[in-house]
Amino acid sequence: MSSSADISDSTSGSALGSAFRSAPHPSRMPALHVLLLGLHGLFYALLLVGLAGSGRPVAWLVGAALAAVYALGVAGHADTRRANSLWWLAAVVALWAALVVISPTTAWVVFPLYFLVLHLLPRPWSLIAVAAMTATVVATQATTSGGLTVAKVVGPCAGAIVAVLTAYGYVGMYRESRRRQRLLEELVRAQAELAATQREAGRLAERQRLAREIHDTLAQGLSSIVLLARGAESGLPEESAARVREIGQTASANLAEARRFVAGLTPPALDGSTLAEALRRVAAGYPRVEFRLDGEPYTVSMETEVALLRTTQEALANVERHAGAAHAAVTLAYHDDQVTLDVFDDGAGFEDTGSEGAARDDGRPRFGLHGMRERIAELGGTLTIESVLGEGTAVAVALPMRREAIR
Repeated sequence: MSSSADISDSTSGSALGSAFRSAPHPSRMPALHVLLLGLHGLFYALLLVGLAGSGRPVAWLVGAALAAVYALGVAGHADTRRANSLWWLAAVVALWAALVVISPTTAWVVFPLYFLVLHLLPRPWSLIAVAAMTATVVATQATTSGGLTVAKVVGPCAGAIVAVLTAYGYVGMYRESRRRQRLLEELVRAQAELAATQREAGRLAERQRLAREIHDTLAQGLSSIVLLARGAESGLPEESAARVREIGQTASANLAEARRFVAGLTPPALDGSTLAEALRRVAAGYPRVEFRLDGEPYTVSMETEVALLRTTQEALANVERHAGAAHAAVTLAYHDDQVTLDVFDDGAGFEDTGSEGAARDDGRPRFGLHGMRERIAELGGTLTIESVLGEGTAVAVALPMRREAIR
């Protein structure tokens, strides 16, 4: 129906138009499609019953014209130009008004027309139009046998009230349905993001495991072969020494290759740089974010560096997407017994329940925070989140010291 197709173009004053502003085409919404078919059927049924009780040829002519114009609007439902819909609505209402004056028995055709008016016109104008159409029905009923009675006034008024309540009640249900659909879509996206994050975490963990295994076994073994070969050269004849030297060179080449492979398994942000340098680069990628380093840096495990790097990236991404902060700070601190990371912003904040998959104040789940907690917990650390609505958020991470060698 053209009214349904053009609802998205109705003005902001129309409650029903606003509800349908983002609605998909009725053919893709089975419930709405059935509702529209019922509305069309009701229109033609009431028109036919009213004309059958008329017996006047001119009423049948006007009724046929009304049916044809209405059918043109139904067939042209793909037309999204609001001006065309309003002209069509004006033609339908004008033909109906002429018909009801000629034959008052067709007055009840007004009921489905109420919905068209409520669909296409802004709220004030739609209510005025409904009142005018109801007054037309009451006036024509006064010309029938028996004159104007209470029943002839109450009936049309009750029909108008039912139509208005039904239309605006549907608006409320439709808005709630759209809200639930948006929440479901956001949940599906969040689940997909969580799955992707978990896959990435698993991939990085496997890369780190392979790097450790290669470093601790293959690379160390090749290094030992190189040292043994160099030590054995001095006490051998020239020919044997040459063979041992060749063995040492081959082992040395493979050792270099193994080291390049281990380096290739390191996360790109940490490749060839310290943790502090990597975090400084991450902070520099966001506006109004300051990086601070406290204490004397020392070497920690690759798992610790990756965990702190990913936590910083996730926290700053949340600041960028949700906080609306004017300033944020990332602080990396090296202590004797632990390494700490603090990410603070002065943004909107939220109500953190601390539970897994907890919901934000806007109803959406916070899988990112849950993922950060899990990553830090796996290393025996703690992640604390403190947030106050309107005052900002602080993410604090503390990891036990995993010192390997002082730089």
